[in-house]
Amino acid sequence: MRVMAIDYGDARTGIAVSDALGMIAGETFVITQWDAEALARTIAAEAKARDVGTLVLGLPRNMDGSEGPRAEKARALAALLEAAGAPVVVLWDERRTTIDAHRILRENGKKEKKHKATVDAVAAALILEGYLGTLS
Repeated sequence: MRVMAIDYGDARTGIAVSDALGMIAGETFVITQWDAEALARTIAAEAKARDVGTLVLGLPRNMDGSEGPRAEKARALAALLEAAGAPVVVLWDERRTTIDAHRILRENGKKEKKHKATVDAVAAALILEGYLGTLS
């Protein structure tokens, strides 16, 4: 079964989906949705359409490991996903994924301001890559 990683944001949410074997990222995209309940329903539908068995939701933590308001929002989204009938939700420490996504794009000559949605998709792919690396 596939694994779907989620980089949750206020305006855009990056999504990365593994290949059918759950070994590598096979697809990335961004969902533009402000309403958390509608977002949860959309993610649940996308997961079902792609035969996803596990959702990996980025949990933003501070560098010292503590959790702030963004982590509370992620935990609330996890509850909404479960209520929407989504597959199992795993919370994943996403420290530095957005920073690393910006770095990757910059190193590849992409202008960050023109590619905000790409940053979210790359961050989701980094979350997915980290999670899949623990399954081997």
